[in-house]
Amino acid sequence: MEIIEPTTPEQFEQYYRLRYQTLRQPWGQPEGSERADDDASAIHAMLVNDAGEAVGVCRLHLHTPQEGQLRFMGIRSDQQGKRLGDQLLQYMEARARALGAERMTLQARENAVNFYRRNGYEVVEKTHLLFGTIQHYKMEKPL
Repeated sequence: MEIIEPTTPEQFEQYYRLRYQTLRQPWGQPEGSERADDDASAIHAMLVNDAGEAVGVCRLHLHTPQEGQLRFMGIRSDQQGKRLGDQLLQYMEARARALGAERMTLQARENAVNFYRRNGYEVVEKTHLLFGTIQHYKMEKPL
């Protein structure tokens, strides 16, 4: 397994396909809903297996020069529970530190809160319901 930052159209196609399959399709959302208006200014990371297939994705955006924000983190369903998300998280935290960020924030789905806690994040507040059903929590970690 290795983490890459997608650069080619083929890599971005895999990246967005996995983002859709893990974060939107299970809730009946349309294709295209996995994309965000500020994707062009973000840093994208993709965990690929030895066959070159995407198994994990994550996105980093500097919310402010001191604060990185993680979004769109997803691990392929058949690869969950193998601590692959930890690798993506550590990679993105290192990228944020290198850019001068002092803290990281994110909006965690309720079922991911313990994953982020295990990686040093703390819940700041309960926030929104995505698609009217998925509770989110703002979480933060000093870098």
